[in-house]
Amino acid sequence: MNTDRVVKGVDARGSVKLSRRWVVKIGSSLLTDNGRGLDVPAIRGWVEQMHVLRQQGIELVLVSSGSIAVGLTRLGWTDRPSHVHELQAAAAIGQMGLVQTYEQAFQQYSVLTAQVLLDHDDLSNRERYLNAQSTLKTLIRLGVVPVVNENDTVVTDEIRFGDNDTLAALVANLIEADILVLLTDQEGMYDCDPREHGHAKLIDNVSATASALDGMAGDGGKFGRGGMITKVRAARLAARSGANTIIVGGKIDNVLARLAKGEGLGSLLLADQLPQAARKRWLAGHLQSRGELILDDGAVSVLLRSGKSLLAVGVISASGHFTRGEMVVCKTASGKEIARGLVNYSYQEAQQIIGKPSELIESLLGYKNEEELIHRDNLVLV
Repeated sequence: MNTDRVVKGVDARGSVKLSRRWVVKIGSSLLTDNGRGLDVPAIRGWVEQMHVLRQQGIELVLVSSGSIAVGLTRLGWTDRPSHVHELQAAAAIGQMGLVQTYEQAFQQYSVLTAQVLLDHDDLSNRERYLNAQSTLKTLIRLGVVPVVNENDTVVTDEIRFGDNDTLAALVANLIEADILVLLTDQEGMYDCDPREHGHAKLIDNVSATASALDGMAGDGGKFGRGGMITKVRAARLAARSGANTIIVGGKIDNVLARLAKGEGLGSLLLADQLPQAARKRWLAGHLQSRGELILDDGAVSVLLRSGKSLLAVGVISASGHFTRGEMVVCKTASGKEIARGLVNYSYQEAQQIIGKPSELIESLLGYKNEEELIHRDNLVLV
């Protein structure tokens, strides 16, 4: 693929139609009708569309901005404060109204929602990353719609994501989503600022890694050129796990349902590789090994021939200093490396459960994180 090429095409949009796991991010300007307070009718409209998607078998995680904006409105503050503690207080107040609105809207369709607040440490710490991943995937499996926001009530400037576009991309990485949809107050991304250039054209399909996007997004201005640069960065981050990104106008009639049908709305920023291939490459090359597991012949055969998860019963010994979520190398009894992956248990825990069947894990440890020592989704053969 020529990553600098901006193209129109049908195949790329067809991939959206086939996608089964979405992260949908709604920006503050949409949610609050440009600062006038929560736009409840608009929220109900998006929720109705998400309900339709769910009925079509699409799994959804919603990333919502707006808690600070809602809090400012409820407090009657017309200007955004500069003190962090005042912003955190506004977020705490606004989060209540935001979550209540979503819950009531989804309840009309008998859909359960769950509030999930994350900060940067949750996704940079490997153990907390894996915990967050397990929680979100469990909620999805239970048919619940997670409503994710940055934990504005406790974060400081040093640990903030900085924008919910980035948060949404990290969530897309976390749950291995197929599509990241960034709903904005613009129709999509243009090749130049349409306020200054009458010939500006809406970008249809382009690789997320295209260098041309940097010049198009720019750094200044309130228009997407202020917001678009964060969206381009988010698209590139999402692309690391193989997710495509769509930047599209949230006020377009029935926008989510139409995207699901493959309509060419907004701007599609394409990942250069499939999700599974992207994740495997990341596992293989971007994490430092923290320990080793020596496998018996049966476990080696299962991994090499069946591509299944690694169970504790197939492990002969463990070494190193790893915690839950860190990378370990899997070797044969003769010392040949055959795989590497993210463990679900620490070294100390592994020492107690290796060689034992999964049904004994809870009795041995007093709890059970997962059935597998390493799940196949977190395992790559080398």
